[in-house]
This record gives sequence, C-alpha cells and structure tokens, in this order.
Amino acid sequence: MSTPELSIAGAVATITLRRPQEANRLGPDDLAALAAHIATVDQAEPVLVLRLQAHGKHFCSGYDISRIDAATTAAFEDVANALEDARPVTLALLQGGVYGGATDLALACDFRLGTPEADMFMPAARLGLHFYPRGLDRYVSRLGVDMAKRLFLTAERLGADDMKAIGFLTHLVATDALHEAADRLTETLAGMAPLALLGMKKHLNRIARGTLAAADLQRDIARAAASTDLREGGAAFAEKRAPRFTGR
Repeated sequence: MSTPELSIAGAVATITLRRPQEANRLGPDDLAALAAHIATVDQAEPVLVLRLQAHGKHFCSGYDISRIDAATTAAFEDVANALEDARPVTLALLQGGVYGGATDLALACDFRLGTPEADMFMPAARLGLHFYPRGLDRYVSRLGVDMAKRLFLTAERLGADDMKAIGFLTHLVATDALHEAADRLTETLAGMAPLALLGMKKHLNRIARGTLAAADLQRDIARAAASTDLREGGAAFAEKRAPRFTGR
C-alpha cells in the first residue's frame, strides 16, 4: 500500500488513502496522486459521486509535519480546493482520526460521514503554521467564525458527538454501518438528475464562499429547464416510477 488509489465504477468514483501504518499521513507523492485522481474524475462525465475514504484505524493525520514548507502548503491547498471544486458530489468517510490538514480535506467534501471513533483537531497555531486562505474560508463557511476560532486558536480536540453538533459531520453512524450509510447516500445522489445535482452543488459552494457568478448560475438554471431530464422527472413523478435520467 502506498499512494492514494482511484477506482471508478459507473457513476461512482472512489479515492482511497493507503498508508494505514502511518495513520494515512500525506506527503508530496500523495498530494500529486490526489490532484491527478481528482482531475481524472472531473473529466469522467458519467461520474456523479466521488468518495474519499481510507484504510486502517484513522482517516488521515494530515500532512507530514517534518516536510512542511511554503511550497507544500500551497500544494496542499491546491488539492483541498480541487476537492471542493470537483464536478461530482463528494463524500468523506471518517472512521477515526481526522487531524490537521485532513480536517480541511473533509470540509472540502459535500458530505462527511463519521463513526463514534472519529475525532479531530487543528494544531496549526501549536506548530507555528498560519493556515492558507480557502482553508480558513471553509472552516468559517461550514462551522461559523466562532467555532473556527475555537478550533484554530486553541487546537482543541473534538470527539464524534461534538463534530456532529457543530456540523463537521453531516452524518454520525454506528461503527459497522459506515459503508452501508455511504452506499445509501451514494445511491440516492447517483439517482438524481445530473444537471440539477451537479449545478446546485457547484453554486451552493460558491454562495458559501461569496463567489457566486450570477450569469453562470442563470445558464445552469436555463440548461436544466430545457433538459429532457426535467420532462422525465415530471413524467416519472406522475407515473409513480423511478426516473431514468440521462444528463441531457
């Protein structure tokens, strides 16, 4: 096991972190692999859902502290931003520790499913590291400025219940139910109309960070309104059957 692995099956792509013996700590080769995998998925039109998961006891212990410098910090931000901006809807499966920069990778995902063993902390201030811009933005937009201050400025560790209470986890499930819950959510998302699903994901994220492009939003609204999928959705509802969407 080494760098993250990508697999694609129909509408679902999965990136798996594969350094369990190091709590899935990330290095430069891992960042390069993650960037390449996200780019591949963005070009795979059938993919509607991207899952980020990990082998072992922990999700990810963040970046290798001994190798942090300005270049690697920028590379890490690029990967986190690419994950937030990824075309598909994204899920992070958090079965254990989520530490340092890994907390931002999780926040970059649209859904974060965790188990009672999950815990998180952000040690940037303790390490003398000033976090990068969009990571700060994600913390504030997802968790609120007061909670972002609490986590960044004190390096406080939170357990799973608190992670759910503050919105870090969107779902908290039993230990043995994580993949089942992720499968159900994946199936639900993959069954939605692609133009509406992916368009709204994109624009909701832009609204959250104050970068909404009104003209782009209107183009996506018009495209969905003119789609055969909209007609199919209405017909399926009237006929009480599952819709057969094509993304057109």
